[in-house]
Amino acid sequence: MRSVILAAGLFAALGLSACDSKPAETPAPVAVKSMARPQQMYAGQENIAKVDTASIKLDAAGVLQMQATGSVPSAGYTKAGFLKRINAAPPKDGIYEVDAVADKPATPSAQVVTPIEVKGAWPDYPKEHLKGIKVFSKTNSVVAMLPAG
Repeated sequence: MRSVILAAGLFAALGLSACDSKPAETPAPVAVKSMARPQQMYAGQENIAKVDTASIKLDAAGVLQMQATGSVPSAGYTKAGFLKRINAAPPKDGIYEVDAVADKPATPSAQVVTPIEVKGAWPDYPKEHLKGIKVFSKTNSVVAMLPAG
């Protein structure tokens, strides 16, 4: 008698577990992990707070000109520039990574979000691999693709 009750309970449990079937939810896309590592920053240097736009182009001499606009947490940031991230091998997608950095103010300044423009040149960029750059800040990143032609 006991085995009949256990069998009936098992059958009921299996039957009820099939009733609670929900459509499978698609998982969120997994963020691609960066294979590059940041360069060492100088004392007083830090990533800018946010990148709004980024662009790249080749000048007449064949030098890659990089430009980004964004914001910093206070007034007084100076010497804005780019630090190229270090790759063990060329990125498969051809998008190289750079950090947008600036020197923090040496003295206290107005604590108001301030716009900043970052410009830089990359004369020896990898011509055969580079398709674009990804500019990193503290809170986000923006991709700029090399114009065709």
